[in-house]
Amino acid sequence: QVQLVESGGGLVQAGGSLRLTCAASGRTFGNYAMDWFRQAPGQERDFVGAISWGGGNTYYADSVKGRFTISRDNAKNAVYLQMNNLKPEDTAVYYCAAARAAFAHTIITSTSRMDYWGEGTLVTVSS
Repeated sequence: QVQLVESGGGLVQAGGSLRLTCAASGRTFGNYAMDWFRQAPGQERDFVGAISWGGGNTYYADSVKGRFTISRDNAKNAVYLQMNNLKPEDTAVYYCAAARAAFAHTIITSTSRMDYWGEGTLVTVSS
């Protein structure tokens, strides 16, 4: 089992920044590719960004590319999502997720491939 706990959400004005943290515990964190997803009210859960367990590969949704950065610190069992130039349409509950990966460079982006999920943290961007 891998337990995931997100933190860092809150209320921010458009153009501002937030940094989300996903703290992992349990089984070997380093064998898991990590993702961030988000879900706005009444919407499906959408992919935001992913990072390989080696940390060398990242991938982003077009809607956040150039504004969001995902990173990880395997020694601290943590994954981060730095969000800059936030927009009202970024308002959502943000979820951290883990997917077992066979290779250090593997990126996984599908919700159905995730093995573990956090409870989410709410990000609200005011206009």
